[in-house]
Amino acid sequence: MAVLPTPRFDEFYRYEALTELLFAYAEARPNLVSLRSIGKSHEGRDIWVLVLTNTASGADVDKPAFWLDGNIHAAELTASTACLYYLNHLVTGYSVDPQVTQLLDTRAVYMVPRLNPDGAELALADRPRHIRSSTRAYPFDEAPVDGLSVEDVDGDGRILSMRVRDPHGTYKKHAQEPRLMVAREPGEFGGEYYRLIPEGFIKNHDGLTVTVNKDREGLDLNRNFPSEWRQEHKQVGAGPYPTSEPEVRAMVDFITSHPNIGAAISYHTHSGVILRPMGGQSDEAMIPEDLWTYKRFSALGEQLSGYPALSIWHDFRYHPKEVITGTQDWVYEHLGALFWVVELWSPNKEAGIEGYKWIDWYREHPVEDDLKLLKWSDEQCGGQAHVDWRPFHHPQLGDVEIGGWDKMNFWRNPPPALRQREAARFPAWMDQIALSLPKLELLRTEVRALGPDTWRIRMAVANSGYLPAYVTQRALERKIVRGVMFEIHLPEGDPEFSLLGGKQRMEGPQLEGHGPKSSQQAFLPSREVTADRAVGEWVLRAPKGSRLALSACADRAGTVRTEVVLD
Repeated sequence: MAVLPTPRFDEFYRYEALTELLFAYAEARPNLVSLRSIGKSHEGRDIWVLVLTNTASGADVDKPAFWLDGNIHAAELTASTACLYYLNHLVTGYSVDPQVTQLLDTRAVYMVPRLNPDGAELALADRPRHIRSSTRAYPFDEAPVDGLSVEDVDGDGRILSMRVRDPHGTYKKHAQEPRLMVAREPGEFGGEYYRLIPEGFIKNHDGLTVTVNKDREGLDLNRNFPSEWRQEHKQVGAGPYPTSEPEVRAMVDFITSHPNIGAAISYHTHSGVILRPMGGQSDEAMIPEDLWTYKRFSALGEQLSGYPALSIWHDFRYHPKEVITGTQDWVYEHLGALFWVVELWSPNKEAGIEGYKWIDWYREHPVEDDLKLLKWSDEQCGGQAHVDWRPFHHPQLGDVEIGGWDKMNFWRNPPPALRQREAARFPAWMDQIALSLPKLELLRTEVRALGPDTWRIRMAVANSGYLPAYVTQRALERKIVRGVMFEIHLPEGDPEFSLLGGKQRMEGPQLEGHGPKSSQQAFLPSREVTADRAVGEWVLRAPKGSRLALSACADRAGTVRTEVVLD
């Protein structure tokens, strides 16, 4: 057996190195890890999915499954780190940690550490660019003929800001801390003012005006999913039509072809929060039973990770008049599976800023918060989160200064020494979600002779999971999941075998889980005390001594198979 690799969580892997690492895990633990390509990116890179389960206890498709992905947005690289950390947690924990062992014996995990390999590769280039998602030109192919394109001007591998002295500028130096640029007050005049311009080159500069170009690569893959998809004028970066982009189509095709997936998490950066659906409607419009389930599991996430859990609609909209939709709307609102977005890393919290409103803070906040962040940069980041301003002769603007906040390496992502700490917050919660998924189990089979060649066969199954087999009421409402499907497998075309009662394949009831529907003190406690069980029954004519295969399947709870002897 090959040696298990030792990943580094303080560095971001380029595509080739990441691919080698994933194959090394599969080679070292082939009984637990396999690697498949779910499709090709825009630039032709394989999008890798890891399939994690104990193959000795059954195939992944026969078990309830949990999905996680990361790095759908190009520069949100810590999302990949979180996936790799969980991969290592599962592989090293198997046969050592009882929870991990139970998880991989009874469930499957589908993991895509980097859903958008092209965008990540651009962010990790020697001379990087930080775009939103895919590298495909959108909505138009043409390169800009004028204006400023954001990129690394001085070749130091970072994209910072340029400050240019201008009496009409928006910013000034802080009186006590001249490194820090703060906004002019309303009505203020007579001081030394600056314009802040993103680092980049300017085409056809007229010596007076600077317009910052939108990225030529204007897609946001998280807006390209089918549910609640809206055109560009309503949702920027949505693409020409739902699943137009190969990365999104690969994920959609895989999940829809794996109905055993009952819960999912997508890792992003940054804000240090757990986000739950719905994105397009308020909690009041949500199915109450689903909202209660979300709140229960979100509270576990808060407890185990230290991140607060928020509603996207109520707490995390970019603008109060705008609605954003994405993966969460498709996975929950369309498919009825549980889904969360985790926004890793909060530099604000790291600097000791408390009680701020998540999105509103980026529009306006007190200068004292900036001073706290600057202090954090100096004391905890070696002065690199906020880079000191230094002179630079810009080919179009002349003498400028380059510096300010390093958003890629300290805002979008934590500094190297803190990446593992952030990723380590989440394995316990993911374990608990996966182990709460519905799980179909065989209770028993019965064979009773009704005559010399006539038999009654019964197959009893149960859901041993916390969640119901359908997972959410939304799945029932959208008719996504069937009840447990029983099937008896008869020799085809053999006249000695014939069904007298029951169907060869028939649908049974939906199976509840062992999660309580109400407290023991409820006014109207549940009376369905064995709603987790179902029985399939057949009467048939067949020769004595025959062996017949039986199976039962609940889409999100897995499949069980057994054999009976007519004796």
